[in-house]
Amino acid sequence: MRVSYTDGYFVPLPPRHPFPMGKFPALHRLLLEEGLIRPGDVVAPREADWADLLLVHTPEYLSKLAGGRLSRQEERRMGLPWSERLVVRSRLAVQGTINAALMALEDGRAANLAGGTHHAMPGHGEGFCVLNDVAVAIRVLERARWLRRALVVDLDVHQGNGTAAIFADDEAAFTFSMHGAKNYPFHKPPSSLDVGLPDGTTDDAYLDALARHLPEAIARARADLVFYLAGIDVLAGDRFGRLALTRAGLYERDRYVLETLARSGLPVVLLLSGGYAPTPEQTADLHAIAHRAAAAVFR
Repeated sequence: MRVSYTDGYFVPLPPRHPFPMGKFPALHRLLLEEGLIRPGDVVAPREADWADLLLVHTPEYLSKLAGGRLSRQEERRMGLPWSERLVVRSRLAVQGTINAALMALEDGRAANLAGGTHHAMPGHGEGFCVLNDVAVAIRVLERARWLRRALVVDLDVHQGNGTAAIFADDEAAFTFSMHGAKNYPFHKPPSSLDVGLPDGTTDDAYLDALARHLPEAIARARADLVFYLAGIDVLAGDRFGRLALTRAGLYERDRYVLETLARSGLPVVLLLSGGYAPTPEQTADLHAIAHRAAAAVFR
């Protein structure tokens, strides 16, 4: 499976910052070590064009982001300290998702070893999300007539509020979010299909809900391409999670999603989204579960 990745996905953050930035290079190393990807499968993105970002984000926000003129409040809402390297990193990750979408249309599946930044809104970043990579990718492919309609399968523990808001009145995407009902964000713009789960949801209840609602989302979406946000913060003990899946349950989730999409004949883009294990290395190992599942499905 071809993947988007560059060392530019990593930027240093202040000590004890809660975002595990080191998970990106750690995942890249781990997938190579396990033979899940080969060096020739790795496609390095360039920075996404500002004109492409303007398909989703406002000129005012992008101007402030580019010039380092975010207010302290805007920076706190974003959750990441502004730097020139952070802007470059965010543009690289967006292009990584665009590239992965194009590769998935060619190959049937592809991945970005970043992405899934579903909280970013048109006019601001939030929740560790600077730019909404999925929304930009959908708009770029739609503009080029590579895509008529996309399905976003968002299984991060946090509802994909940015993506939901961006496509609220846009037929280019069907947004399906299955998340913790009482978790962040506290205001949840409606997705095309939302499934809120109670705190403490375990493997069986989670997988049952997914088996009931994913086929519905696929049928209603009538999509040409699927973006799968395989967040790992549904795992028991995640710093920001509050659900209670096991590693085995996480693998079953990813395998079920990928098998179902493969049976439906839908190309899929695999994205990381959120996850907050005790260390970046542990977080990367959990993100690798989706790639292990993909290797079993797409033999």
